[in-house]
Amino acid sequence: MNHILLLGFSDDVAADIRVQLGRAAPDTAIENLVQFDPDRLKLDADTLVFLLDSPIATGQVLQLFKITPSANIVVLSMYADRERASGLMGAGAMDYRVMPCPDEIFGIYVRKTGHLAELSRQSCLQRQNNDTFITQDVETRRLLDRLALIAPSRASVLVLGASGTGKEMLARFIHQCSDRRKNAFVAINCAAIPEGMLESELFGHEKGAFTGATCARTGKFELAHGGTLLLDEITEMPPLLQAKLLRVLQEGEVDRLGGKSPVKIDVRIVATSNRDIAPAIRCGALREDLYYRLNTVSVRLSPLHMRPDDIGLLATHFLSHFASIYEKETPTITVACMRRMKAYAWPGNARELENCMHRAFLMCTNGELQSEHLDLEDIQGMAMDPHEDTTMIRAGMSIRDMERVLIRQTVTHVRGNRGEAAKLLGISIRTLRNKLRDMDSGTAFAGTEPMQSNPQPGRAGVIS
Repeated sequence: MNHILLLGFSDDVAADIRVQLGRAAPDTAIENLVQFDPDRLKLDADTLVFLLDSPIATGQVLQLFKITPSANIVVLSMYADRERASGLMGAGAMDYRVMPCPDEIFGIYVRKTGHLAELSRQSCLQRQNNDTFITQDVETRRLLDRLALIAPSRASVLVLGASGTGKEMLARFIHQCSDRRKNAFVAINCAAIPEGMLESELFGHEKGAFTGATCARTGKFELAHGGTLLLDEITEMPPLLQAKLLRVLQEGEVDRLGGKSPVKIDVRIVATSNRDIAPAIRCGALREDLYYRLNTVSVRLSPLHMRPDDIGLLATHFLSHFASIYEKETPTITVACMRRMKAYAWPGNARELENCMHRAFLMCTNGELQSEHLDLEDIQGMAMDPHEDTTMIRAGMSIRDMERVLIRQTVTHVRGNRGEAAKLLGISIRTLRNKLRDMDSGTAFAGTEPMQSNPQPGRAGVIS
């Protein structure tokens, strides 16, 4: 660690903290800034920030993370406040501590920052300027850093998230960060191939194995040997085929249909699903033993409306892509148009945004993207009753729908900060995450009893 920054403390309080930090980190430069000025801040993963708690501390924490997603922030307060602590740590702070702080605690912060800085350096080396997954959302960027660390391993990864959130792009990111990057990345959509053909597609077949098999065919597992195999929408795979897949993963070999001997394979598996795992296991869509086999590392991608900072970034990326295809100039996005895009829910996530930008690019003739080019009202109206306004609480609305509207409006109001949203709603962050997950999966959540006997994604091995 090479830098400690004190933000918002008076000179006398900062002097006392300096003395303590001098004992914990004697060779580290310590800087004190009374005024919070983002333009003056120079942060990196080696910087430990101590921030004085204040009514605007949550916003300051978010600003710091925009400067450096890997920032290490400790909030120091004059008074104990459990709700403040929950909200600030939910926003990403390393800790919330009431002053005065013992010397040994400062020592823990210093050592932890050094450890996290080393992990960040390893992550940057592993990523090697990999820009496969485009994002500037703080939580998603942290997720990418953690995935870059596990990418060189053979651990299977289970990626969860709604359709269009970028699960396949995340799988490609993992592949590009791994030692297998020079070998094949093979993807197969388990929902798009008929059940009778899926086994042959995965494991291959020999000539004459079944009617119509006029020649031998190599399966996806063999094609991905030495590389990565993406099993897209794994919960749509027939249960009987899941049993055979489980054996392949356990034994590291495949049996071609009609083959005489197994074929050894070395494949890294990334599986995805747009369904909530617990209900999928309950209804038999996913075998529980296969889930445990795939769930070495589990990640969940947030929907686009929870990543407002990505909307403009992705929109610009898509416009540049279409400008290249049509050999035209990339149009600029007006302020009103950007405001309209950020106010829209994007139920189809990044995939819907890409199609919207394609349409808007074709409709734009003067080099400026206007709100009317988006044509979002008609699209949004197709998903709801024309006589129903789902953005307002009104008489006759069910408690479940009222809760859904209130949560969405609150999360939008705080620009996706779940810790702050939970505080405003008067619930815990964990409760809010559960409700948002249920909303994204389309299941009811008001009064829903938690699953007791089946596995719960989000525990050991989960990065989210």
